[in-house]
Amino acid sequence: MKKFNLFNEIIITSKKELLNAVNSQKEFGINTKGAIVFAPFDEKEILIYQGKHKPQASSALMPAKTPTLSDILGDKYQIVEDDDRVLIKAFSNWQELIKVNTPRASYDDTTGDGVDKFADSTLEDIGWNATEFDISYRELVDVLEEKCDGTLLCIEQEEPSYQFSGLGFLADDKQAQDVLFSYCQEKIQKIMQEDPLYAKDKLSDDEEEAAEFFKCL
Repeated sequence: MKKFNLFNEIIITSKKELLNAVNSQKEFGINTKGAIVFAPFDEKEILIYQGKHKPQASSALMPAKTPTLSDILGDKYQIVEDDDRVLIKAFSNWQELIKVNTPRASYDDTTGDGVDKFADSTLEDIGWNATEFDISYRELVDVLEEKCDGTLLCIEQEEPSYQFSGLGFLADDKQAQDVLFSYCQEKIQKIMQEDPLYAKDKLSDDEEEAAEFFKCL
């Protein structure tokens, strides 16, 4: 998986398309590639902005002031207008972007507790059964991030002190299912062969069910 670290990334979008979206008064988003997209969003869409502009009411006594793009997107965005382009840094709006993107994320690694479930039901079955053999969600996420296609939307910095928070978006759930199943199957077979506590005749009912799930019996 590729990291999209909001601390480092500058998102570039078309000023014309952005203004058209603003003036449409429809809900729209800006994705990590700088494309303007409209609701309903694709199930794998990763947004650095989501909103809907409502023009300020005006009157003869108080004409409406034309808002800037900074006014429209919000003060947590750093914006530079460069001819026909708009350059955006979005890291200061991270907490809001968690809310915006979590419904479409494959897993959530933004809390102190770490990952505790997968959005895809088949991946969740794999994760749940793997815990019977002390294979943690953290371990499985490390495998996904190393071996699968996708994007890790994150805030990561090393100085002054290391921080990490991220949402994982798998490009291909079937690929991820196959990778994790094979990983768990191989590891559980090894555990059952080498650890007396996990010998076939010592398995608990839950462990036996998990071993059968991974076709290790």
